Amino acid sequence: MKNFNIMLDEYAKLCVEVGINLQKGQPLVINTPIEGADFVRLVTKHAYELGAKEVHVNWNDEILTKMKYENAPMEVFENFPKWYADGMEEYAEDGAGFLSIYSQDPELLKDIDPKKIAAYNKSSSIALKNFRNYTMNDINAWCVVSIPTQGWASRVFPDVSEEEAMEKLWKAIFKSTRMDLEDPIKAWEEHLKNLEEKVNFLNEKKFKKLYYKSSNGTDLEVELPEGHIWAGGGSKNAKDVFFVPNIPTEEVFTMPLKTGVNGVVYSTKPLNYGGNLIDEFKLVFEEGKVVDFEAEQGYEVLKDLLSLDEGAKHLGEVALVPYDSPISNSNIIFLNTLFDENASCHFALGKAYPTNIEGGENMTEEELEKRGVNDSLTHVDFMIGSEDLSIIGETKDGKKVQIFENGNWAF
Repeated sequence: MKNFNIMLDEYAKLCVEVGINLQKGQPLVINTPIEGADFVRLVTKHAYELGAKEVHVNWNDEILTKMKYENAPMEVFENFPKWYADGMEEYAEDGAGFLSIYSQDPELLKDIDPKKIAAYNKSSSIALKNFRNYTMNDINAWCVVSIPTQGWASRVFPDVSEEEAMEKLWKAIFKSTRMDLEDPIKAWEEHLKNLEEKVNFLNEKKFKKLYYKSSNGTDLEVELPEGHIWAGGGSKNAKDVFFVPNIPTEEVFTMPLKTGVNGVVYSTKPLNYGGNLIDEFKLVFEEGKVVDFEAEQGYEVLKDLLSLDEGAKHLGEVALVPYDSPISNSNIIFLNTLFDENASCHFALGKAYPTNIEGGENMTEEELEKRGVNDSLTHVDFMIGSEDLSIIGETKDGKKVQIFENGNWAF
């Protein structure tokens, strides 16, 4: 077994060498919790060794964030700082890669006024809309990873000491990201090749509809738009450089037709959204739109999410993940969407990736709308996979093909 420091260094290297695939002369922007300082220094070291032009770090601290929500007036949350949005756009225009370290305490803001959280989510989404076009269209390389923080680790492993919780979460992250293997980068190359085989099969079939059924009550019909593209594993940026947006990743995904979703779907894992958990929820769709919903936990938070704008009531992503996969088999509920979405088939409410339709990255918003592509200020994944989930694809000529059976790939 490799020791901790070796795996940590290899993980940092993987982030810039495989995740961003940083090129000589390229800036790197890192968004990170302050608890990640040691890890960020390792990432920065590898980035400069690869020839980074500059490494810029945006630090955040959960204690300060909570203080702000508890004490600052509503107007602070309604007005996102323009200087920050402008700065991110400048880095994007300079061709930067963007590495986000997502390690939020899932219940950080559970006692905070949900109206403040909703106001911030809306103002930040509006202010950062232009910047997010660079990542949503894969113009720039981007990657999301996680490291343990004390607040998060103690939520995932509440029955052990803080120190042991951190150790257990590090171990789970290293295993999920293949850092425990002898040659992690080679293992990732093989994994990406396997995902590519699934992507190629689905793109060859050009399915018109997908039918989801599960014993928990999920019964959903999802129409796919003409010219949709399945993707998974990695993507290429505007300079034709291959990168991996999520580490870990087990999914292949495409977009639904905005108006083509009908039926009911039930969540199978908690959703960490805006420092709150939404759990045991269901969504009812008619002609693509959520027309009814329920939630055992986080009802008001879900209501605010769906009310963000019209597009938030529609789906923007359809993602397939086998139930028999490394993260799922860990039997850990990470309370972190990056990991939980890669343990389960999922959908996303909100904006679709324009790259999931032929020529979409070059289309105007009006052209995308005509093709049935959903637009929104948000994009939030939620998990719906189960051990008995069945997904059947229907081709244009009406032929039915079993894609998932008992929660796993059927081909």
